[in-house]
Amino acid sequence: MRSALRFVLPLLILLAIVATGASAFMSEQTHRWAERDLTMRAQVILAGAREILADRLAKGERARTASLLEELVRDERLLGATVCGDTERPAISTKAFPKDLRCDLVAPFQAAGEGAGVIHLSSGTVHMSVLPIINDAGVTVGRLALVHDMSYVDRRASETRTATFLVFAVVGLLAAGATILASRFSWTSWRNELRRHLAAPFRIGAGPSSASQRAFLPVLSDVRELVQRLTSEESSSAGGRWTPERLRGVLRSRLHGEGVVVVANREPYIHERAPDHSIRVVYPASGLVTAMEPVMRACSGTWIAHGSGSADRDTVDARDRVRVPPGDEAYSLRRLWLTQEEEKGYYYGFANEGLWPLCHIAHARPEFRSEDFEQYQRVNLRFARAVVEEASAPDPIVLVQDYHFALLPRMLRDLLPRATIITFWHIPWPNAERYGICPWARELMEGMLGSSILGFHTQAHCNNFMESADRYLEARIDRERQAVVMGGRETLVRPYPISIEWPNHWVAGAPSVAECRRGVREELGLPADCLLGVGVDRLDYTKGILERFRAVERLLERFPQYRGRFFFLQAAAPSRTFIETYRRLGEDVESLAARINQRFGLGGPGPIVLHHQHTEPDAVVRAYRAADLCYVSSLHDGMNLVAKEFVSARDDLRGVLVLSRFTGAGRELTEALVVNPYDLNEASNAMAAALGMPEEEQEQRMRALRTMVAEFNVYRWAGRMLLDATRVREHDRLSLRLADARRSGGVALP
Repeated sequence: MRSALRFVLPLLILLAIVATGASAFMSEQTHRWAERDLTMRAQVILAGAREILADRLAKGERARTASLLEELVRDERLLGATVCGDTERPAISTKAFPKDLRCDLVAPFQAAGEGAGVIHLSSGTVHMSVLPIINDAGVTVGRLALVHDMSYVDRRASETRTATFLVFAVVGLLAAGATILASRFSWTSWRNELRRHLAAPFRIGAGPSSASQRAFLPVLSDVRELVQRLTSEESSSAGGRWTPERLRGVLRSRLHGEGVVVVANREPYIHERAPDHSIRVVYPASGLVTAMEPVMRACSGTWIAHGSGSADRDTVDARDRVRVPPGDEAYSLRRLWLTQEEEKGYYYGFANEGLWPLCHIAHARPEFRSEDFEQYQRVNLRFARAVVEEASAPDPIVLVQDYHFALLPRMLRDLLPRATIITFWHIPWPNAERYGICPWARELMEGMLGSSILGFHTQAHCNNFMESADRYLEARIDRERQAVVMGGRETLVRPYPISIEWPNHWVAGAPSVAECRRGVREELGLPADCLLGVGVDRLDYTKGILERFRAVERLLERFPQYRGRFFFLQAAAPSRTFIETYRRLGEDVESLAARINQRFGLGGPGPIVLHHQHTEPDAVVRAYRAADLCYVSSLHDGMNLVAKEFVSARDDLRGVLVLSRFTGAGRELTEALVVNPYDLNEASNAMAAALGMPEEEQEQRMRALRTMVAEFNVYRWAGRMLLDATRVREHDRLSLRLADARRSGGVALP
């Protein structure tokens, strides 16, 4: 016992010293965390009001600007706000803004454009955040200063010190007690064991029993990285939100104004011959087009695609080109014409009966036929030659889009050795074991590794690709650089989560939410006060449309108050109807909708409103704005841009997104109601929660979702890829110059 006390007393003294230091440290950290939190809150506040402030300042609307500032400082911790111009006095301030703060005190906080810090006033300590107000032209028109009260931080720090000291005191006492008890029990156990041995000292085989040791393994958990790598997003223009102007600035400064060449199977604009022989423009239902088309409008260049419209040949010039968008020509569309045999083998066969089900975990069996792969090779080569024709320099930047062109990068590398090739795979990449099903697994990966950069939506897909390369290729896997090196050439493998344009130009021209709600319900013949859900998809088995309808059925079974009151509008554009699986899916969807409508029709319109036809973007936006919820139930999806489109359409901060966890978007849009679409009870619970969600919670969730989509928009997606491409390009050019110099003897290299 004395030995135990000799150990316990120093332990208690040591713990007291540590507790004192820890409490002081926690107090300091509390101040740091609070300051950082206040700075971030100020940035969020300005992000939502920057455009309006810039507009009102430009128009000289001081009263409306002051009113907006009062709205911004409703938070009880915000003392006030002011907009500073070039004068010493605040240009426009809130009523409660501290009188002893002047604009000349604001200036030192924003030497680099924005800043934050603590100021000690006679009335107390405050935290000031200063951020520039930048208009659409990139010009700073003022500075917004937000002042937060810091008194609560001192109270919190004091409470933290006290709590920390008490915790250490309790831990010390418990440790001391445990030490004494362990000492006593150890002595007792040793004494009993000695007595047992002494009781039978000469017994044959006698000896102390040995208890098996339990191995305690550390608990490992996967930590998901939530912060995007932003330091690489440097550009010649100022920082802030990515916009078309900023993307064009990157092209001017880093690529010297060069356009890019995009290769995609789907064209962004389809010309169709109407029954009256007129020509109309159709916007295809494609996530790829939704993402890439705004980028091309910002970047110019050339989009090479398969011309599939009935009037496509009538609208191109002698070199099969047409300027688009119609009426606002910003870039060239080059069309390639495929024979029926090529389209059947390359597109319907190998790409969509083989690679599509291979890469999606949606319970469809991949079909691989050698004749389809031959057509796939032939079409990839035709597109490669078209790129050579459209390239304006021997080292162009080429964006290869999706699983239709896995062989194309290697072909381009052979034809244009100095090209910078970015291949983006818009669908998931399977694990190595599943990928091995493909008979041409090696050929496809060798083709893709002709790329300078290979992009996927998520880090998990990047990991799957590198695992597949490690298993099936004679290549070096550089996991530190996240690259695959084959044949002496390095391909970077990077995650680039795709997004949509912000602001969405279709939303900008849409009617008000109230008009959309009224108009859509009238068009569908639904009650004016009904609740409406919406789903927008191609008719594809990966989208989980059958599971979605069954979830609606389960909702009406479990929550009878929504019968006759809740309706679900499903826009399902026909897709790949030449494939038997897709034809059967269309029949199953219509059959299930009819059965549910018959069951819950209640003598009026059924709960499922199925539009089995192509829907134009303006009509889709009206449906988004009219809906109370949007359900995205994909069984497996690389990203799913419908979820982001719905968020972009809800500038009224209403509506709820119910989102499958098996989408890439489910990793980003965490304020949605994320569900397992296979679990009908969970999905129906989520829809019921969405329909009954208070407006305040809807607003909070939608505001957070819109902030995410606005900041991580499609221009950021393209900008990150192009910035990475310029670095690769500069490295390749330098390596080429050094190699030339070495051959000529002009430079001595070690």
